Amino acid sequence: MKEHHGKQSILVVDDTVANLQLLMEMLGDFGYKVHPVQSGRMALKVLEISQPDLILLDIKMPGMDGYEVCRRIKAAEKTREIPVLFISALNETLDKVRAFEVGGIDYIAKPFQEREVLARISVHLKLSRQKRQLAEQKREIEESYEKLLELQTLRDNLIHMIVHDMRNPLTTIRGCIDLLTMFLEEECLSAQKSMDYVRRVKVSTEYLIEMVSSLLDTHRMESGELTLNRQETDLKALVSGIAGLLDGAVDSHVIFVNFPDKTVTLSCDAELVARVIQNLVFNALKHTPRGSAITLGFIEDPGKVHLYVRDDGPGIPPAYHERIFEKFCQVGDGANRKKYSSGLGLAFCKMAVEAHGGRIWVESEVDKGAAFHMEFAL
Repeated sequence: MKEHHGKQSILVVDDTVANLQLLMEMLGDFGYKVHPVQSGRMALKVLEISQPDLILLDIKMPGMDGYEVCRRIKAAEKTREIPVLFISALNETLDKVRAFEVGGIDYIAKPFQEREVLARISVHLKLSRQKRQLAEQKREIEESYEKLLELQTLRDNLIHMIVHDMRNPLTTIRGCIDLLTMFLEEECLSAQKSMDYVRRVKVSTEYLIEMVSSLLDTHRMESGELTLNRQETDLKALVSGIAGLLDGAVDSHVIFVNFPDKTVTLSCDAELVARVIQNLVFNALKHTPRGSAITLGFIEDPGKVHLYVRDDGPGIPPAYHERIFEKFCQVGDGANRKKYSSGLGLAFCKMAVEAHGGRIWVESEVDKGAAFHMEFAL
């Protein structure tokens, strides 16, 4: 019973018609797809259009001999990996050595012995296939290594970013506690001033808790483990509560609420939406100078709930409007690279808004502030 080889293709190059006919019948009977040509130049033209799995190449041919044909095959990028087996009636050692020097991998002598020809072709096709598989595995390993390096860089950036973002609130907490301790020991601090320091500690603590919650909830949303707890929510009361909490504890900025004089309700996960708004406010606090204003507002839009958080900060270049919503995004040039870093905050906001079927985007120009918009369908 003859073996079949899934129509693997073989280019046979020989100026003798009888040899071509013999190889065509021999190889065709064993399931190979054979393309016969009678000269080296014809072989090179064929190789410009298609690449066979293996080449049987006669050495002694008029015009361009097999050595030159093989040299050109091995010099071309798209054909250099095709195995070339020389066929010839010549048996001198010098001819074999030259055949290997120009890139041939084996040598079959005429007259042909069917079993030898088929065995050599089968072995070299198998070796060629294994070589391609090894090259593919190498490529995959290199890609995996590159991805591993990217993940390692991402991890290092994340650690640096988290530590950097935690430093300010922790410094505030420590400073407020030190002042409280000192003034209380000297009994010269009013109740009002004491409450101011306590509020600052509370806001800084909330910021740290929000950072940790964003890390955890981003993972839960990505893995589909977060379930929304939808309920009818009074958004004006929600936004006013957030503004009131922060305004009483943040003396570096002024926080305004710009809502219509009516009730605005939305079926949503109130805690998640509140955290989105808080994240946007914290983002504005982090990237805007002291004394600037932050506005939490509502835009009338039929059939939709349209909220925004606007600041008077340095603004964000249009080229970064999409990228700042990516996880651990750091964009900018040189020393300004950290200027537009967003950690997980904005990525969390995007995921949370989209989990509600809404969308979020930023409108901003350099030196003209930034407005983060959220839209939800009613």
